[in-house]
Amino acid sequence: MAVMEGSSVTLQTGVNKQNDDLIVWYFGPANTLVAQINGKANSTKIHESVVRRMRLDNDGSLNILNITTADSGLYNLKITSKKRVSYKRFSVTVFGEYSKFRNLDNLPIPVIIRNTSQSSSCVLQCSVVNVSHVTLSWYRGLSLLSNISASDLSISLSLPLEVEYQDKNTYSCVINNPISNQAKHLDITQLCPPCTGTSLDARNGPRFLPVCLIAVLFAVILLLLGVIFLKTKRGGYQKGRSYTENKIIFMTFSSS
Repeated sequence: MAVMEGSSVTLQTGVNKQNDDLIVWYFGPANTLVAQINGKANSTKIHESVVRRMRLDNDGSLNILNITTADSGLYNLKITSKKRVSYKRFSVTVFGEYSKFRNLDNLPIPVIIRNTSQSSSCVLQCSVVNVSHVTLSWYRGLSLLSNISASDLSISLSLPLEVEYQDKNTYSCVINNPISNQAKHLDITQLCPPCTGTSLDARNGPRFLPVCLIAVLFAVILLLLGVIFLKTKRGGYQKGRSYTENKIIFMTFSSS
């Protein structure tokens, strides 16, 4: 998510906390522990460096108050319960003064294309060009799958996604900054149909032949071989029968 400096952010656990749950929040590449709730010990702990700006809700959600650019980064959540251990990851990007974004309220709509160099799976690329101070993300439903952010420079961003041919989930590619956002929803039936035939590239010609088409061709070849075999066998039978009949006629004529 992308937020403006000075605002407040809540990172939701998305679970119903149980009394004995251990909920731990980590921040940054070093996975520094910033906050935790220990249900068994009935205790709450927040790191001294952020104790004035971070709070934990009763369900373990992390509240960051008066957020700064130093708070940008990855927040990792670990929830340990009696039956399982679950993880969540949040990417937070904090932007500075509003003046940087006053001309960025018109974001381009992401473009989704298929990477035809991959034949064994359906790999998609979501791209935007000439952007800055934005985050490009893939979502499955409302769940964040991956994202990438642009710096102050005007650059192009591209983010891959691999899906199954029979996938029934809803996917969308979203570009956003603190001012606005644009989303492009994926139609898997168009870009990743179950059996597509030969994919053609305008420059390189056929790139791959799906397994389903190969199976069809193999079945047709077997059918043709079967027909040829039957015709050959039938022809040999007819020839042998004709020869036998001629021999019988000749023997009858000789005995007369």
